[in-house]
Amino acid sequence: MLTIDTTRPVGPAGRISRVETLTLGTAWRDFSYVRIHTDEGLSGVGEITHPYRGRETTSLTEAMAVRHLIGADPFDVEEIWLRMYQGDFLRGGDVGGVVVSGVDQALYDIMGKALGVPAYRLTGGACRDRVRVYANGWYTGERDPAEFAARAKDVVARGYTALKFDPFGAGLGELSRAELRRSIDIVAAVREAVDVDIFIEGHARFAMPTAVRLLRELEPYDVGWFEEPLPWTHIERYAELRRRAPMPISGGEHFHNRYEYARLFATGAVDIIQPDLSMAGGFTEVRKLAAQAEVHAMLVAPHNSNSPVCTTASVHAVLGMPNFTILETFDGMLEEHVFAAVRGALPVVDGHIGLPTEPGLGIELIDEVFAEHPPSHRFWNMFAEGWEKRNRT
Repeated sequence: MLTIDTTRPVGPAGRISRVETLTLGTAWRDFSYVRIHTDEGLSGVGEITHPYRGRETTSLTEAMAVRHLIGADPFDVEEIWLRMYQGDFLRGGDVGGVVVSGVDQALYDIMGKALGVPAYRLTGGACRDRVRVYANGWYTGERDPAEFAARAKDVVARGYTALKFDPFGAGLGELSRAELRRSIDIVAAVREAVDVDIFIEGHARFAMPTAVRLLRELEPYDVGWFEEPLPWTHIERYAELRRRAPMPISGGEHFHNRYEYARLFATGAVDIIQPDLSMAGGFTEVRKLAAQAEVHAMLVAPHNSNSPVCTTASVHAVLGMPNFTILETFDGMLEEHVFAAVRGALPVVDGHIGLPTEPGLGIELIDEVFAEHPPSHRFWNMFAEGWEKRNRT
C-alpha cells in the first residue's frame, strides 16, 4: 500500500506526471501553491501557504512528489494521503500538514475535472445553497476604538454579516490594566458600531487568570465566540475555561490531522472546531474531523487566513457538512493582483459564497502574474506593537 503500483488499473485522470510549486508575493504574506499534472493532460491546484515557512513547504512538496506522487493515480486519495503521512514519517507538524493538505486539494481538483463535476460533488454534495463567511484582516489601522469602529462599519457596508478581530495588541500571557481596558473599549466600540455577529480572537496566548478575566469582561458585548484564549500547551485547561464561559469557545487551527485533534475531542476543549483546509489534511482529513466533531456535538467553522484558493476549496469542503456554521475569509483585504493570479476563485457576495459550478475547484493559476509579484519572504511578529497593521498603514 505504501508503494506506487503502476500495474493497477488507472482511473479517468491517468497518472500523475509532474508537480510544480508557485509562490505569489503580497503586501501581507506570500501565498504558495502546488500544481499537479497528469499524463492525460489534466492539472489540479492546491494551496500550500505557510505564514512564515514558504520555502520549506514548497521544498517539501517537490521532494514528496518524487517519493509519493509521480506515477500515482490521483483518484487514490486515501492511499496517497497515507503514503505522504506514514511513508514520509511526518508524525504531524505544520510544514508537513500544509503540504499534505495542498496536495489533497489538488487531487480533488483533478478528480472533479476528470468527471466534469465540481469538487463538492465528491465530498458529500450540498446540504445548503450558499456558504456564509465572516471577514478578518479588516482592522489594519491604528489600535484605537474609534478606528476599529469605523473600519467595522466599512466591512458591514460591503455586505458581511459577521466579522472577527483581535483587540489585544501585542499582549502575551497577561494584560496590564491599561491594555485590558483599551482592548475591551475596542470591543465595545465595534459592538456599538455594528449590529452583526462579532467573534473575538485570542491567538492562543493568555494565561488562565487573564483568560478568565476576559470572559467576564467580554460577556456584555454579545460575542459569538472567544477563539483560542489559552495556549494549546494547556489543552486540558480549555474544558475548565469552557465551563466558565458565557459564550462558545472555539479553536483547533493549530492541529494538522485527526491524531493531533484527538486530545481536543477527548478533553471536550471547545464548542466549535476550526480546522484549516490548507493545514489539517485537505478534503480527505477535514471531512473526518467534521464527523468526529458531530459525534461530540461540536460545530465546524474552518480557519482560513490564506488566499482565495483556500477560500474556494473550503467552500467545496463545507457544502456537505451538516454541522458547519461559518467560514473565515481574508479575501476582502487582498490586492487585485491576487485575484488575477488565481483566476476563477469564488467571489464573496453579501457575506456569502454561492454554489460552485465549474469542474474541480474551477481555479487556474496565471503564471505571468506570479512572475510580476515574486515572494518577499517577509515576517510580521504578532507579539510586537502594531502587528495588526500587517505591514500596512
